[in-house]
Amino acid sequence: MNELDCSACQTQLHGYLDQELDSAAAARVSAHLTECAACARLHAEMEQLKVSVKRHAPYYAAPASLAATVLAGDKRSFFQRWRNLFAPAFSAAALALALVLFVATPGSEQPLLDEAVSSHVRSLMSEHLNDVVSSDRHTVKPWFSGKLDFSPPVFDYAAQGFPLLGGRLDYLQHQTTAALSYGHAKHIINVFILPTPDDDKPPQSQTIRGFNVVSWQAGHMRFVLVSDVEKGELEALGRLLREGV
Repeated sequence: MNELDCSACQTQLHGYLDQELDSAAAARVSAHLTECAACARLHAEMEQLKVSVKRHAPYYAAPASLAATVLAGDKRSFFQRWRNLFAPAFSAAALALALVLFVATPGSEQPLLDEAVSSHVRSLMSEHLNDVVSSDRHTVKPWFSGKLDFSPPVFDYAAQGFPLLGGRLDYLQHQTTAALSYGHAKHIINVFILPTPDDDKPPQSQTIRGFNVVSWQAGHMRFVLVSDVEKGELEALGRLLREGV
């Protein structure tokens, strides 16, 4: 029941007069006042008292000596109290600002992912998908030797529906990159691999300009997969690569 009896209504009258009740409680008090003459009369008397106090109660200005004493007091203590009072508010504001900057500022990975998508598109348009065509992974992996200052992992997942098509050299984030191409149901998947000094990062998936992208970092290497295959299928190849490494 949401209806108030007189006792409950009168207990909440002060909060009602000072507009301190939530909307639901205020609505219940208001409804009771329209139906109960005794509580309505008490409410009117309390309201009149409140108005009279505001109009007729004497006000005293603080003496100038008090202001001088406060200003001449321990400034350190004053600023300590001020800091304790407002520090939580400033901390909350700083946190909010940091969150806004974090959301609004593109992450360090985003330029790399954008470049990878552009490279994927170029590889399909220029018909320069591979520098070396795969007969098996033992053909592709040795081809990278001497061309890179790291050894990219190369695996063939034909049995799982992702045959290795070949590999090429690419250029992302101002460094030479290994690019492996895989086929899947008439779709092409580019797998970009480049070294990084950063720690491992778990896989993340997103869509950039209509292409699905899966990326992660492991063993000081950065992996970026780009294709128009369905997200789940691209993630499946990502799992195979992580298990192989």
